Amino acid sequence: QVQLVESGGGLVQAGGSLRLSCAASGRTFSRYAVGWFRQAPGKEREFVAAISWSGGRTFYSDSVKGRFTISRDDAKNTVYLQMNSLKPEDTAVYYCASGNFGGGSGVYYAHEHNYDYWGQGTQVTVFS
Repeated sequence: QVQLVESGGGLVQAGGSLRLSCAASGRTFSRYAVGWFRQAPGKEREFVAAISWSGGRTFYSDSVKGRFTISRDDAKNTVYLQMNSLKPEDTAVYYCASGNFGGGSGVYYAHEHNYDYWGQGTQVTVFS
């Protein structure tokens, strides 16, 4: 069992930055791939970014590529999502998720059903 807690969300003006954290407890987190997903009001949850268990591979949706950076610090059992150049359309509840898998393509990492554990989410609101 892995427990995930997101933090770092908030209210920010367009063009600003936030850093989300996903803190894990429970099983050996370093063996788990981690993804960030988001859900805006009235929309389905969508993939944002993911990082392999080794940290050697990262994946991003086209909508955030070049603006967001995912990283992990296994010594702290934490995965980060640095979000720069935020836009109003980035407004959503952001969730982190972990899955005990390795390998696979970016399409695999982007599929939410491949993740076993989810956090409760943190709200990000970007105003213009």
